[in-house]
Amino acid sequence: MPARTTDPAGPQRPDDSPLRVAVLADSDTRWKWGALTAHRAVAEHRLDGFLLRGRATPTPRQLEEVGVRADSLREVTAVEFLQEMGDETYDVVVLALVGGGAQAVLHGLARVWEGRERRPVVVTGYVGVVYEKLADGLLLRHGADVVLANSRHDAERFRAVYEGVGADASSVTETALPFLGGARYEGKPDGRPYTVVFAAQPSVPDNRRDRTYLLRRLVEHARFHPDREVLLKLRSKPGEHTTHIEELPYQKLVQKLPGGAPPPNFRLVYGHMGEVLDRTDLLVTVSSTAALEALHRRIPTAVLTDLGVREALGNHHFIGSGCLASWDRLDAGHEPQAAQDWVARQGVAAEGPYETAFDETRKRVAELLRRPGLPPIAPYYTPATAPGYLPGILARHHLGPDGTPLPGAAAPAREAGPVRRIVREAARGAYRHGVQRVAPVIRRMGEL
Repeated sequence: MPARTTDPAGPQRPDDSPLRVAVLADSDTRWKWGALTAHRAVAEHRLDGFLLRGRATPTPRQLEEVGVRADSLREVTAVEFLQEMGDETYDVVVLALVGGGAQAVLHGLARVWEGRERRPVVVTGYVGVVYEKLADGLLLRHGADVVLANSRHDAERFRAVYEGVGADASSVTETALPFLGGARYEGKPDGRPYTVVFAAQPSVPDNRRDRTYLLRRLVEHARFHPDREVLLKLRSKPGEHTTHIEELPYQKLVQKLPGGAPPPNFRLVYGHMGEVLDRTDLLVTVSSTAALEALHRRIPTAVLTDLGVREALGNHHFIGSGCLASWDRLDAGHEPQAAQDWVARQGVAAEGPYETAFDETRKRVAELLRRPGLPPIAPYYTPATAPGYLPGILARHHLGPDGTPLPGAAAPAREAGPVRRIVREAARGAYRHGVQRVAPVIRRMGEL
């Protein structure tokens, strides 16, 4: 975790106490992005973490694997978070949420802070590569004071979308992914085998045939190269969820793979991606953000073309990168070399020190904090501009069309007792069982 920095010229509380920052996240990966964004963007501060209760609420194991600490951390509903924002005084609020969640909370915050002389600075953005739903996701995040773009390429696209619909684009701020880092790759050191890592994704590809194909080719690569160590890096264990639902975990597919048990040089691994990259000589993926982490370190990175170069897979984002390759080429020993001009435009800090990538973010947040007051939060979507879309988004988080909690919405919860925790985990387990076991069966029956 990066050290918290103190900017002598930055804003401070009147009593010289640390700035207060709240991060609301809805998954393990978004908690990682949100908390590290707070540490990168804000001067000396206290960080209070809030995990949005839902299907992807991270487990203690996932939080431990992410490795990002907060001064406090608890689970809340959207309504509970909004009530907390009304009761407590924060300086910065980071929304590390999917688009719909961000939009609902923005409307809720607009209602909670209505009429206040001062309110916190609201920051949001994306946890990785933006390869789908560009307009939809961006407009759902509009209304935040700072919308972070992880590269020059994204910043240009974001501003074009906002300006194209007549929305204020001044919130778009160029930055970099906050979790890049690690030692630069200097080639395989003596004393360990050449290591190939496949970075799996929960929902790409999204069907058994394609996932089984990728797994089979990975195992075959291990058989073709017995002198190599071949690792399948997994995001979560069965029953856990990340940002996306994983109906077909590789852990289960590998047990049913034709050809018998995988060779001894093939292994499944978990843990912090940065630690895995410390021993990686070739990173292989379909379109995982891990590719950007590897490229930042100058690790040879292959983005697979075996299933096509398609928007649905997200690997179209890497056109022009020099990283596109097939398993056939990798089996033959090919090591892709990234195009440095492409890497530079993607915010992978190919030019200059990595820390300078956050200068604009720090400057923007500090400037907003120095203002005597901020205007009311004004999202692009309103009951007037999107009357057939917005109410449904708000209702999913138990908010009415004006951003106020619907009747019957949960009041702030006390710390859950043992019985309540058991019931909640049982409900989550039933949901995950439905996603990973029942839903695929129903889908197959529908295809008969």
